[in-house]
Amino acid sequence: MRTSPAWDNPQPMTPQQYVQQQALASGSSFYYAFLFLPRPRRAAITAFYAFCRAVDDVVDEVSDAGVAQTKLAWWEGEVARTFAGQPSHPVMQALLPHCSVYGIEPHHLQAVIEGCRMDLEQTRYLDFAGLARYCHLVAGVVGEVAARIFGQTDARTTAYAHQLGLALQLTNIIRDVGEDARRGRIYLPVAELQQFDVKAHEILQGRYSERFTALMRFQAERAERCYAEALALLPAADRATQKPGLMMASIYRTLLREIAHENFQVLHQRIQLTPLRKFWLAWKVQALGRM
Repeated sequence: MRTSPAWDNPQPMTPQQYVQQQALASGSSFYYAFLFLPRPRRAAITAFYAFCRAVDDVVDEVSDAGVAQTKLAWWEGEVARTFAGQPSHPVMQALLPHCSVYGIEPHHLQAVIEGCRMDLEQTRYLDFAGLARYCHLVAGVVGEVAARIFGQTDARTTAYAHQLGLALQLTNIIRDVGEDARRGRIYLPVAELQQFDVKAHEILQGRYSERFTALMRFQAERAERCYAEALALLPAADRATQKPGLMMASIYRTLLREIAHENFQVLHQRIQLTPLRKFWLAWKVQALGRM
């Protein structure tokens, strides 16, 4: 009987090679920010990203909610086993050596799992406060851990990391409205749907309207404010160490503006930046220090 999730591993590879493969295969914008890190920090953030990706994939790729709950429970146990020195999954084997170095604690990883479990138990959010709680778990905590790996020296940087995580997650939600609806989820708060007179069934059916565009413009303006607030919170002392986060802010903020330029046509497609454009935006932050 299988006691842990299967992972594709047709040829022997080290845990480090495994998480690197996962990062490459994801095609995520995060990969471009990792490129410029020193090797030890790049190895740590790659392993942490692979953990977040593996847990998130449980929710997105497992159609049976009961099976998904079982898999998330397995990951909770794997976190406990890892911090007891007995990881069994290659992701956790790759991550464990970095945990003490960068202050990654069990509660950080358990929070990510808790956020993903919310996707199994909740498909609507009544108001923005409820949505912000979800964003805190799946993005704010991730930002906090990432800031530590990048080289945080000022305690105030944690507030910046949480606010940036919120901005990035709100951008994800805007980009993925149609894709999430096809999975039966609507992250846009019910109170705001009502405010703009947009019915849930219109989103689920992929129906555009001026009301929908106005709702999405409202969402984008809030995300823009979150980016501005995050950048204002970043202490000058940590601006150099947090360049990977600033790269992510540049890539995702540019994506947000591209979505707005396309008049929020997100119900039938996923609007994306090209890999070359992502690399250019990341390089500009690295080389020129500006977004």
